[in-house]
Amino acid sequence: MNNPFKIFAVEDDPWYGEMIKYHLSMNPDYKITLFENAKGALNKLHEKPHLVCIDYNLPDSNGKDLYDTIKRYDPSIEVIIVSSQEEIRVAIELLKNGVYDYIVKDDNAKEMLWNSILKLREKNRLQDEVSDLKNQLVTKFNFEKTIIGQSKPIKDSLELVKKAINTNINVSISGETGSGKEVFAKAIHYNGHKRKKPFVAINVSAIPKELVESELFGHEKGAFTGAYQRKIGKFEEAAGGTLFLDEIGELDTNIQVKLLRVLQERELVRIGSNKTIKFNVRLITATHKNLADEVSKGNFRKDLFYRIVGLPIRIPPLRERNSDILLLAKHFIRTFCEENNLVIPTISRKASKKLMDYHYPGNVRELKSVVDLACISCLCNEITADDIAFTSVLHENTLTTEEKTLRAYNIEIIGHFLRRYNHNVTVVAKKLGIGKSTIYNMLKANEISLNKLP
Repeated sequence: MNNPFKIFAVEDDPWYGEMIKYHLSMNPDYKITLFENAKGALNKLHEKPHLVCIDYNLPDSNGKDLYDTIKRYDPSIEVIIVSSQEEIRVAIELLKNGVYDYIVKDDNAKEMLWNSILKLREKNRLQDEVSDLKNQLVTKFNFEKTIIGQSKPIKDSLELVKKAINTNINVSISGETGSGKEVFAKAIHYNGHKRKKPFVAINVSAIPKELVESELFGHEKGAFTGAYQRKIGKFEEAAGGTLFLDEIGELDTNIQVKLLRVLQERELVRIGSNKTIKFNVRLITATHKNLADEVSKGNFRKDLFYRIVGLPIRIPPLRERNSDILLLAKHFIRTFCEENNLVIPTISRKASKKLMDYHYPGNVRELKSVVDLACISCLCNEITADDIAFTSVLHENTLTTEEKTLRAYNIEIIGHFLRRYNHNVTVVAKKLGIGKSTIYNMLKANEISLNKLP
């Protein structure tokens, strides 16, 4: 038996103990050991059971005392009390103190115990899964592998990231849209000592201003119309970890005042409550604006600016790190093809030049979008200049770009493929992995016009 789930059953009634053992042994993953008293079980705790089932009334102990002793020895061991005592007060007290379950000895006890253990194992499985995912994130956001570039501007930024990792100082990240501000924030979090704690991100500009306070600090049930239940705010969600406030320059001035007080006092009050809640989070903020200029214009509070600025890190736009473009492009090509089981294509000389000559108003995010599309479009395992399609709507001789919705970009991509494959809807749907009805519906709604496709 590989990695059995170890269960100790402490039961002074031999018949009942054997009944429990027989019933649970139907699952071959369980290894059950019986004990008639508390002393016998305590002497074997070094065998590291996953679960101890305790009869509340034992000859040499009671359930609560034995539970307390087990938890002092190893807090990870779960405990279920199985008792003939139906005293609700006792059950509630034990459950409040951390007992996993309290089961009364009656005709349903066997099934209740069976189901309780199943739920416990599922809880453990989910906890292990979360732990694995956190470990994967630590690997994924190894900043030396995640933040790609060899140019001096990006290396200068990385030196500041290293300093941020080794301290608890607040960090303020500035950079144009698409430059990778959240990637930098995650790299700081997942390489620091808080890596096993939550990383919570919120883009304050994407939330209606009347809801930002609730999102940040939470609210109680009935605090306002539509508050049907209690909501935990982002500060509480990030307890012990990192809170990333993206586009903080868009924060309404009234919320700026409340945020300043919360940061100064290190405590918050949910909307509709009088109870103060202490918190401990590392704050990372980001903006595409120059906050110092916003302060001088009166759009951002000076006292809040000095509270959050901490260690400032500027991410250079892609046009300032031209030598990194092909390095990034090859990284994105490899990642996209590995994730989609595609052959990794080469880049033709003309395609490379086209990538290098563009100034990327959408920065790294735009480059990734262009390269992902090229990986799907290319033929003969080589990306040519024709496969490089820049979707930004540019004003002549400027570096500005029109903001678009995800659907707008999808329409552009589908239109590009229809042009490439001679308006063959079946082929395009297969290439993009979407239903033909999606394309037909866009054509029907005149979102895509075949007449306008060259």
